[in-house]
Amino acid sequence: MSKKNKFALATMILIGIGIFFYSIRDISYRTILGELAHLHYGWLAVALICMLLSVLCEGFVVKILLKRQFPTYSLKDALRIPLIEALFNGITPFSSGGQPAQLFALLQSGVDAGRATSILLMKFVVYQSMIVLNFIVCLFLGFHLIADKLHVMVFLLIFGFLIHLAVILGLLLVMYWYDFTKKALNLCLKPFKRFISRERYARIEKLINEKIDTFYLESLELKSNYRLLFKVSLVTLVQLFFYYIIPYFILLALHVDHASILLVMTLHVLIVMVISLFPIPGGAGGAEYSFSLIFSTFVNSGSKLVLAMIIWRVITYYLAMFGGMVALVITPQKYNKNI
Repeated sequence: MSKKNKFALATMILIGIGIFFYSIRDISYRTILGELAHLHYGWLAVALICMLLSVLCEGFVVKILLKRQFPTYSLKDALRIPLIEALFNGITPFSSGGQPAQLFALLQSGVDAGRATSILLMKFVVYQSMIVLNFIVCLFLGFHLIADKLHVMVFLLIFGFLIHLAVILGLLLVMYWYDFTKKALNLCLKPFKRFISRERYARIEKLINEKIDTFYLESLELKSNYRLLFKVSLVTLVQLFFYYIIPYFILLALHVDHASILLVMTLHVLIVMVISLFPIPGGAGGAEYSFSLIFSTFVNSGSKLVLAMIIWRVITYYLAMFGGMVALVITPQKYNKNI
């Protein structure tokens, strides 16, 4: 990890500590300690297991995608990929560092750059598609129940959904209407000629065209293997299920047992969609605010709500980042390609 990444990690941990202390500023420590003493640690363990199972499913996705050319690729090394992704997603704006970090981790294992790029592409397309699918289902199931509490966040939710949808539609356009998409993007670039130098414009145009060409070539394999695509989609749905259900068990740990499991999962899907819009790494600040605002639907006690938010953030964000730190220092086995 570079000095810049170490600095970003330390900064995010300090920001997190600052947010936690700010959240409990009006709550006595005796009250917090009392809530901790009465926690149902069995349900808390279930929430933790769900997070671990979510990471395990993502590791299985990597293993499934590598199976044909690297049949001996171990689950241990496959699990490094999502953990390292979580670490670099958590310390970079808009989670932009996750993809390059995963690529580097696969190269460490002996996976060639072309195959690694193809795997990450397939993983990304499936994950984004399942995120959008889950969000659409949740809009129909639970949006009307919490619309009065969201206020300005309604626009953030819609905006977040449109961004994720645009990403999927853009990828599908490249996959199925390559020539049209390439011409359309180059046409959209032309107005920028007036605002930037000719040399810079040429560099940007070349870079975008190269990215489109690379994506299209890699997508050919994605389109030709529907059985693999279905299997990966199914495991990704299970992965997201375990992730989205975590707040339900946190509420049970706090003895909030009147919440509907379906509604809690719906709310968590909406929160995740909002978090993706915040440019600060990990959605710091926005994530905590969104959770507190939405989950006040179930929790009337301020101390319980703050504690639920802190536990949720530790399990879903900081735990994964610390797991990524461990994964980063583990030297993976070198694998040979099965041609």
